[in-house]
Amino acid sequence: MSDFLKLADLDLSGKRVLIREDYNVPVKHGRVEDDTRIRASLPTLQTILEEGARIILFSHLGRPKEGVYDEAFSLAPVAERLSELLGRKVPLIKDWLEGVDLENHDIVLCENVRFEKGEKANDDELARRMARLCHIYVNDAFATAHRAQASTHGVAKYAPVSCAGPLLIAELKALSAIMRKPERPLLAIVGGAKVSGKLNVLESLLGKVDQLIVGGGIANTFLKAAGLNIGNSLYEAELVDMAGQLMKRARKKGAEIPLPSDVACAKTFDENAKANIKKIDDIEDDDQILDVGPETAAHYAEIIGQAKTIVWNGPLGVFEFEQFSQGTRKLAEAIARSDAYSVAGGGDTLAAISKFDVTEGISYISTGGGAFLEFLEGKKLPAVQILEEAARAWSAMERAREF
Repeated sequence: MSDFLKLADLDLSGKRVLIREDYNVPVKHGRVEDDTRIRASLPTLQTILEEGARIILFSHLGRPKEGVYDEAFSLAPVAERLSELLGRKVPLIKDWLEGVDLENHDIVLCENVRFEKGEKANDDELARRMARLCHIYVNDAFATAHRAQASTHGVAKYAPVSCAGPLLIAELKALSAIMRKPERPLLAIVGGAKVSGKLNVLESLLGKVDQLIVGGGIANTFLKAAGLNIGNSLYEAELVDMAGQLMKRARKKGAEIPLPSDVACAKTFDENAKANIKKIDDIEDDDQILDVGPETAAHYAEIIGQAKTIVWNGPLGVFEFEQFSQGTRKLAEAIARSDAYSVAGGGDTLAAISKFDVTEGISYISTGGGAFLEFLEGKKLPAVQILEEAARAWSAMERAREF
């Protein structure tokens, strides 16, 4: 477990505390659709408020053009939902870079940090200006910990004190435990559209897990590698050979990657398209595989039932379309029924958990997507590393004061 400052180590009373949260949530028609990440931050906010501190909140939302305000990516819906959940007004501050007036408020939310030029490039001057807003910087946004950006990394270098928030610490503890000493069999389920974004984690997981299930467009690439016809389905041609090598590696260690025996397919990618259940050998050239079939879902549920530890990232199909959601639904329900310790993470995974109402059945729900995967891969997360460095610097200053 990493060594960094925690809120409990600090006197927060009267302090201006800048907290980087991850409120990158789905918004539709001006309302937050899934508030899981907002709710996850509430214990941190309540703890700090109870200590008598004043809070400045940072987050990003979506991928706006940097340096340009765009109402479509405004955090206004987040401020509204946060106000409802906290039972107090949380004003949204649009022009915060020159300073934030907290005289009449004990908590404010700053507008989307990605509206500021230099955020994604971890611009040094922007980070310094962010740091000048506070006495204490807290990173509580595990989901962004894999990014070295001004609000996740640079600001921690220049803030008077930088520490890890409770949510970040809880995420790191949960994931460290599951990968260090998992109860076996350990099952990993990795779904989603592309192998390319998850190739390294698949390679890494193969060395750690007892069973690996792949889903979505990733599974199509593996089906292609197995010499099967996938029709007009999404897959990555340049990664077919690599998928074949991964399957060979899995077989050698007795952790074969099971492939769908039946699928739900359609002629077009459309929310109104008719779902046809077909055996994998019956796929036609103009078919698009959009979900696994009931036979495959039942087989995966059996595998889940035998596992003692489960790591889940990504859906099995286009679960946003009801007729192609059954594979992911059966998967989610099987995990929720299981006695295994389960950890789930990733934006689509969180949405599926919410849609199928299985939150109570998942042992630990991670707010991270990319960070979740990079941690499982064994990578050092930049936002965590900088907090460790800040803790060492703080300790050295405290020792110097004693003399």
